[in-house]
Amino acid sequence: MTAALGDPLEVGDLTLPNRLYRAPLLECAGDDAEAGERLADELEPAAASGAGLVFQGATLVRGEGGAVAPNMTRIDTDEKAERLRPVTEAVHDHGGRIVIQLDHGGLRSLETWHREYRDAATRQQLAVSRVPIHLRAAARTGFLEYDAHVLTTAEVYELAADFGRAARRAVEAGYDGVHLSSANMGIVQQFCSPYYNRRDDEFADGGRFLELLHDEIRERAGDVPLFTKVPTEKHRPPFVRTGLSTTDALGLAVRLAEYGYDALVPVHGSTFWDMSLVRGEYPERGWAASQFRSGYEAAFGSRLRARLVAAATRVEAARNPPAREWNADLCRRVRQRVDVPVLCEGGIRERGRIDRLLGEGDAPAACDAVGLGRPFYAEPRLPARLLADTDGAVLCADCNNCIVPQATGAPGMCRTPDVLRERGRLERAGVYDRTPDTQERS
Repeated sequence: MTAALGDPLEVGDLTLPNRLYRAPLLECAGDDAEAGERLADELEPAAASGAGLVFQGATLVRGEGGAVAPNMTRIDTDEKAERLRPVTEAVHDHGGRIVIQLDHGGLRSLETWHREYRDAATRQQLAVSRVPIHLRAAARTGFLEYDAHVLTTAEVYELAADFGRAARRAVEAGYDGVHLSSANMGIVQQFCSPYYNRRDDEFADGGRFLELLHDEIRERAGDVPLFTKVPTEKHRPPFVRTGLSTTDALGLAVRLAEYGYDALVPVHGSTFWDMSLVRGEYPERGWAASQFRSGYEAAFGSRLRARLVAAATRVEAARNPPAREWNADLCRRVRQRVDVPVLCEGGIRERGRIDRLLGEGDAPAACDAVGLGRPFYAEPRLPARLLADTDGAVLCADCNNCIVPQATGAPGMCRTPDVLRERGRLERAGVYDRTPDTQERS
């Protein structure tokens, strides 16, 4: 079955007005009383310009620890959830739908890698099992530091309950659904991964944790539409012999669809936080920008260490060059096996390719909805253009200059002059002005 980009889509009991969505990104909007207003400023343009769904990026379920970058937003209390109401109201005012992504970083948390933060912190990292040998070796270089606490069985249940409580708060604050950050090396992926998970209790089966999360969210938040990523670790380095295979991901996807998840987002990734997650150019401008230099030195410990991290990023960029639709094959294979919507994101840049992913032409559809992430940093009102122009392509240059400054707590935004100039030209031409028939013309 094929669909057009402008067709509605049912996810659980949620109807999306079309099949174009803003994928989860790190907003770095902070955790103070103004967080909701900042998020509204960040996310409202996507809804106002016609996105069928807007995901709010990784939002933390606990009040301490678990953040993978500075200035992340938390939803660990009712008061903090209420602060986020401006973002749900802003999206709903435009007839949009908004889903919150819930997260905890586990071994990827700031306490591991951010020098200034870990020097001031006394918190341990949460771990599924003992820290893997390669990460323990990396810690001996001084770039990482582990004081990991391996969760007991009872503590795993309590962590899952925190996800459920966060989901309940989100629904009460007006969010239309919940998305689990089950990739990008967060703690949910760590449960799923044979590289991280060497437990000997019921959670030795990594899929069991996702089942428990489902049960906790359903018990506390009701039948809220529930999304999850389904990861592989296909791009892990050659020295890592064990990891989630494509076969593992296919099996997990079938299991989760049968268990009651409403939508799946299959993604290829790695056992580590590396550039397989944001395939693109080496972010030369991002590293060189003088306004972030002191932040990099604080994060990595010194100017020399920051330069070494930049050099490692250059190697990673060469190993993971720009690519297009790198999850499409996996999405297509998952979609052939499940009866819930499959969402595809990762390197999608042209409207014509979007239409083909949804099934236009001879190839079987790869997915039921298509998401873009970094292009929204370059064009916050991108949907108006893509929905109206069947020959359209994004301005994003895949340079990743938007990403690296987030290590300092800076917000994600496009910092590439050529792209910004072209966006300005399009804004003056009225290209991003949404008209009533925008979706019909898609």
